[in-house]
Amino acid sequence: MKTYLLRLIGQDGWLSPLRFDGFRALWFTWLIANICMWMNDVAAAWTMTSLTTSTTLIALVQTASSLPVLLLGLPSGAMADIVNRKHYFVFTQIWLAINATVLMLFLAIGTLGPYTLLLLTFTNGIGLAMRWPIFAAVVPELVPKDSLQPALALNAIAMNTSRIIGPLVAGFIIAIAGSQYVFGLNMVLSLITTAIVLRWQYQNYVPTLPGERFIGAMRVGVQHVWQSNRMRIIIIRAFLFFLQSTGLIALLPVIAKDHFEGGAGTFTLLLSCLGIGAIIAGTQIPRIRKRFKSSNLVNYGVIILCIACAGVVLAPNIWIASPLMMVCGMAWLAAANSLTTAAQLTLPGWVRARGMSIYQMSLMAGSALGAAVWGKIASELDVTSSILISSVFGLMTLFLIRNYRIDKHAVDDMTPVCPLERPYATKDIDLQAGPVVISIEYHVHKDRLEEFREVMARARKSRLRQGALSWSLFEDAEHIGNFIENFVFETWADYLRRFDRFTVQDLAMQEERQKYHMDSQPPQITRKIASRLKD
Repeated sequence: MKTYLLRLIGQDGWLSPLRFDGFRALWFTWLIANICMWMNDVAAAWTMTSLTTSTTLIALVQTASSLPVLLLGLPSGAMADIVNRKHYFVFTQIWLAINATVLMLFLAIGTLGPYTLLLLTFTNGIGLAMRWPIFAAVVPELVPKDSLQPALALNAIAMNTSRIIGPLVAGFIIAIAGSQYVFGLNMVLSLITTAIVLRWQYQNYVPTLPGERFIGAMRVGVQHVWQSNRMRIIIIRAFLFFLQSTGLIALLPVIAKDHFEGGAGTFTLLLSCLGIGAIIAGTQIPRIRKRFKSSNLVNYGVIILCIACAGVVLAPNIWIASPLMMVCGMAWLAAANSLTTAAQLTLPGWVRARGMSIYQMSLMAGSALGAAVWGKIASELDVTSSILISSVFGLMTLFLIRNYRIDKHAVDDMTPVCPLERPYATKDIDLQAGPVVISIEYHVHKDRLEEFREVMARARKSRLRQGALSWSLFEDAEHIGNFIENFVFETWADYLRRFDRFTVQDLAMQEERQKYHMDSQPPQITRKIASRLKD
């Protein structure tokens, strides 16, 4: 047994990331926090079934939980990139504890209505929206790059372990005491995780430059993702995957109560089987990834998930539906983990929280829209028809976007390096002065003009990903082969930040541009700052 455990936590074992103290502490925090999340969602969904018979309102519990991430994901990601992440983490846990307390009190005094429940589910989602980008950003800082995939798989295992423990605990408490005690336990656990985070030895990076402006930080985050071909594909795939897959989870209370004529125990059993399947798949992720490419894992996962979802609602009894729910969990984990890992590896550290928040927004947008759409179809037709339609939709979209593979574009090397060019100002410059225009002059042989233009098209994306406001390339009308590249930063501080963000990929791009320059001296660089004029 000891030898087996050592193999699991060894360098190639699926428990290997737990060797790192920082990750281990945060992983247990993540586990407890997600148990709270699932307890809250189960209690809220089941409470709604006692407050109303409307399938639309029941499904909207999932929408209310997901919508804050869609609305606040980017601002929260920007905050996680520009403030102390430990302090921000503590704030989110206190927020969730207060929200659980309010839910408990409303239920205890008997004044909770369906719309009040949706509102408090929404405010609980706000806390989750603030918390998630922090954890997504710090995980790559806690483990080496070769341990990132199993670390993310362990996060998925924590999520799905909580999917089992949370509903089981919530279902047990609801059965013997009532939903208000579930929210009371959530309050206690949220305060416990707050204490754990307070003990976290987080080394906050203290920059020499002033912090990014909040609005500017959001703009740069969106711009970086938009200019990354790989991230755009990942986001599209994530949105469509969760648009289809959320139907089963959102309608699971109705499936348990009406389709299988069960109670809280039936709902808990189905949700637990989903989590068990995901855990089984999570333990095998290191082996599976050696055999399949990420894009293939996503495709296979979607196909199996669609077939298994249809099987659940066509099953004649709960005993056949339960193993099919496990298959759903395995397929869901394979697809979701592949997408999340691809996003993490695509983003550099300085913008990771913002990038992952945009990724989270895409999947939550799919979840919120899917819950509303499949819930509405279920109310107009029935739950079986809704799940079958969602499965057909998933297979059709998979066929239509078959060429949008997440491994179509190679992963850039994000290792930080020192760039070649450095600004040496002849006077003191206000860091908030701007805008700043950088001009680089190239002299290119007339036989290589088209090649150079192709390289500069890629350079444009690189400059904009670093935070430039705009980019342009000008050709000399009188001298063939003379080009001037212009790009603009909002302030002098924003321009200086790009040197901290310079990576191996950026250096390779710089060298590729300069090899087309014919002169013995490097391309001439000029930096101009907008002059303030008096009226």
